[in-house]
Amino acid sequence: MEQSISRSSHRPALRAGGRALTLLVGPLNIEILRRLEPGPRSTQSLRRELGVPPQSTLRLHLRALAELGAVDNHPHDGQPTSADHEISRAGRGLLHLAEHVEAWLRVAPGGPKELGSTGARSSIKALVDGWSSHIVRALAARPLSLTELNSLIPRISYPSLERRLTAMRECGLVEVQPDAGRLRPYKVTRWLRQGVGPVTAAMAWERTYAPAQTARVRRLDAESAFLLAIPLLDLPTGLNGRCRLAVEVHDGTSPLFAGALVTIERGTVTSCVASLEGQAEAWASGRPLSWLRLIDRPGDGELELGGDRVLARSVVEALQRAAREPN
Repeated sequence: MEQSISRSSHRPALRAGGRALTLLVGPLNIEILRRLEPGPRSTQSLRRELGVPPQSTLRLHLRALAELGAVDNHPHDGQPTSADHEISRAGRGLLHLAEHVEAWLRVAPGGPKELGSTGARSSIKALVDGWSSHIVRALAARPLSLTELNSLIPRISYPSLERRLTAMRECGLVEVQPDAGRLRPYKVTRWLRQGVGPVTAAMAWERTYAPAQTARVRRLDAESAFLLAIPLLDLPTGLNGRCRLAVEVHDGTSPLFAGALVTIERGTVTSCVASLEGQAEAWASGRPLSWLRLIDRPGDGELELGGDRVLARSVVEALQRAAREPN
């Protein structure tokens, strides 16, 4: 990430995927959806099944889920504190997103983490903070020290960056590169790279069910996802060439293309840069939702493939596997 952003002491706004993932930090949200999955429940019935949480807490969670269209609330006439609650199609989609997050949590360093546990909540929060603050984008490109990160991301104060990095390190999302001298550069772990699955699934949920209430996919989001996932690719050993991966995004009033250029030699990724410049034998291009739908749909779907289609399709299918099957 060559450019920097003006400094601010405020918490960074959630980027694409962040709001959906943040819903999973609160275990009551998923428990509400799971209790509603068999059929509608009244407020009283739902509260009993959830272990009688405080009414104010339950109302707060139901309101947050309703704002994103995950739950439909039907108030009873003349009873302002009572209603029937029903899971929506968006709510079922959120449960499916939880499955992607659970698959990621099962391969956590040090052993599986259960969704809703303290360890899982800390890990999801650290992932969202790293994603929204651009720490993930910067470190996905190359290892960087805290001082280098501070110069690249000046909109966040040095102490705030340090706190976020510490939280990410404690969760196993980043680690200090060994034998790197006194600068102590941080690098992403394999588990953070595998986090591309939950993040892209969260972005897909937001674009499908709550596009007006959530952040749109922008250039840095597309670059971050590719830079995280591409080193995980499992490709045929005979594959060679360069493939351009492009996403049509809107960072302003006009659309532009963002993505990555990948070089492959004998089935191994030897280079990946967040740039679309340069010659390529193959390419794959599409809108954000076309790319994001790949996580749950076989084949190349709505993407446009060109040049060496065997190379392009092999890369796309390997990206699908990397996002769907953390191991």
